[in-house]
Amino acid sequence: MKKFINAVDDVLSQSLAGFAAAHAGLVALGPDNKFVRRAKPTPGKVALISGGGSGHEPLHAGFVGYGMLDAACPGQVFTSPTPDQMAEAAEAVEDGAGVLFIVKNYSGDRMNFEMAGELMSGAFESVITDDDVAVESSTFSAGRRGVAGTLIVEKIVGAAAEAGRDLAALKALGDRVNASTRSMGVALTSCTVPAAGRPTFQLGEREMEMGVGIHGEPGRRRVALASADRIAEEMVAAIAGDLGDRIRSDALLLVNGFGATPLMELYLMYHSARGELEKRGARVVRSLVGNYVTSLDMAGASITVSMLDAELARLWDAPVETPALRWGR
Repeated sequence: MKKFINAVDDVLSQSLAGFAAAHAGLVALGPDNKFVRRAKPTPGKVALISGGGSGHEPLHAGFVGYGMLDAACPGQVFTSPTPDQMAEAAEAVEDGAGVLFIVKNYSGDRMNFEMAGELMSGAFESVITDDDVAVESSTFSAGRRGVAGTLIVEKIVGAAAEAGRDLAALKALGDRVNASTRSMGVALTSCTVPAAGRPTFQLGEREMEMGVGIHGEPGRRRVALASADRIAEEMVAAIAGDLGDRIRSDALLLVNGFGATPLMELYLMYHSARGELEKRGARVVRSLVGNYVTSLDMAGASITVSMLDAELARLWDAPVETPALRWGR
């Protein structure tokens, strides 16, 4: 294992210290590094909180800031944060309008956020993201996994929260965006968890894992390496098949890297995916390409398609200022 670390047990705390120092104008660390919060909150709005195991950076802490999250709770690598982290984050950022939890559909995350809600004194709701079409259940989830579509939910709901929408309206909006969003990933290599010191799984030199999860969970099947066009065709076909007739309208296309894939290749995949979507009648009106929901050092990518109407496009376009996503301010 070759990684920039000092000691395995200190990876998360030292990474968070560097992250907070690098973005001191945008974020601040909570006590004992239990959560990352906005440095300059908007008074009186519903607080948006998300979180999950580390190793997916910039998700979630990288999306704390104006127009997105008010706080994020980082667990250890690929391990859910604890209920007390979530409850303390909620108490720190709630300002009278309630709290909306945005939770990826993994058993540990769901259970711990539910327990956090029971510890809270104020009103809360939860949006569960489950955009992965690759498998119906997996190693850490009952039902579909929440993956890169979570970013889209956080951005659109975050914009609506800044505009002053109430808790019930934000819950409904988050559910609506999630229901309009589908993703699928592919891995060319495994990731290596620092505490394990070895790859999570093995792939042959000419193999890929189609439908891989963001923790290295198995996908649909292991297949021979193919061209970018062939890979994009299979992934878009799965996404479009799940969306059905809705695919023939305006869409946001996110091509997301898993951590070790060069931007050159991600843009090439975007070109292939966009062509496949247009063949099926989709109109790609918004785009995002880069490493946003990663799996440590995995080589691979995911494709996410989110169907947009005029309101959702406007909320996507609304100003945002976070460490990982910034425009319009």
